[in-house]
Amino acid sequence: MQRILVIDDDAAITKVLKRGLSYDGFAVDIAETGMEGLAKARERQPDLIILDVLMPGLNGFEVLTRLRAADEQLPVLMLTGKDAPADQVQGLESGADDYVLKPFTFDVLLARIYSLLRRQHTEHPSVLRFADLSLDTGSYRVRRGQRDIILTSMEFKLLEEFLHHPRQVLSKDILLERVWGYDFGGNVVEVYVKQLRQKLEAAGEPRLIQTLRNIGYVLREE
Repeated sequence: MQRILVIDDDAAITKVLKRGLSYDGFAVDIAETGMEGLAKARERQPDLIILDVLMPGLNGFEVLTRLRAADEQLPVLMLTGKDAPADQVQGLESGADDYVLKPFTFDVLLARIYSLLRRQHTEHPSVLRFADLSLDTGSYRVRRGQRDIILTSMEFKLLEEFLHHPRQVLSKDILLERVWGYDFGGNVVEVYVKQLRQKLEAAGEPRLIQTLRNIGYVLREE
């Protein structure tokens, strides 16, 4: 199930979006302020964000700048009543993938959402890289420098999740949901991260999967 985060302080709009998107099979999270939206995006990684511009505190353009600093690939659709050409240009230049004006037709908005999600899927490279680590999703080949690494299917899927979100903190709950697809329970995440580290560091290479105590894990260089 793909997850959409709606950041908008208009309760009437969020109610319509939550009902319509949930009916269409999406998991939907709602945030009423920019700060709340940023916090929810960190806690539970969405597949797409619908973002208003005029909100209390941080406005949509400021939120978008912070989102882009953390993740350049996350699809963001701005949904706003600010219809001046300069506003649309500012939104797109700030990193929005699409700009939809209020009032809107839900079916049209839904089509734009599916278009962004399809584009995100097709633009994912077949070879993911970080530092001296590479993972080929086509051939299932993993390498650290010139060294080949043999992974189990779940280890491969876990590493792929990290490589899709480098330098982004992923909580244990997010990894359970995205890699295993359900709450497996126990310490399965810790076990697989430990196994993955052992294989990635078998030749004395520096650690790439870092632990943030009581928060989660992040793929970054020490």
